Amino acid sequence: MIVEVDGGQHNESQRDKARDQWLTDRNYRVLRFWNNDVMSNMNGVLEMIASALQAETPPHPPAFGGRPLPAGGER
Repeated sequence: MIVEVDGGQHNESQRDKARDQWLTDRNYRVLRFWNNDVMSNMNGVLEMIASALQAETPPHPPAFGGRPLPAGGER
């Protein structure tokens, strides 16, 4: 997960959209917050990040030899 804090100059940025698509295609999730939201409502921003983390089921990247890594410390 990637958390980005943006100012107004990023509103409708085609470059940001292209980068977000590149990241999404590689299984990253991008959460974007405006600067003023972070400064004036930090608790709300942190709650949204925590909620997004709890909702995610992280992918298990393949280990050496193509086998998935064990989940939750399993061997």
